[in-house]
Amino acid sequence: MILEALGSALLGLVLAWAATHRLAHRLPSRPLVLSTGVAGALFGDFVTHTALDAAAVPLSLLGALIVSTASLSLLVRPAGRIRRRSVTA
Repeated sequence: MILEALGSALLGLVLAWAATHRLAHRLPSRPLVLSTGVAGALFGDFVTHTALDAAAVPLSLLGALIVSTASLSLLVRPAGRIRRRSVTA
């Protein structure tokens, strides 16, 4: 269980680092992104491990990857400026 948690935390950290490397201009500060990736991976591992039991380690890591990716995607900002028109225009 400890190795599974460490593996999912490392997976979330690598995914968050790759996101900051590719999308640095569209993400908030680096510590926020890295901690979100790790926290999402640990939560995904916990939920998948609880739902599928301890025998499915690869599936738990897959769940960690999916939840970490979903939580990192919530941090992405739009690329360009958003033009807002007034209601009367």
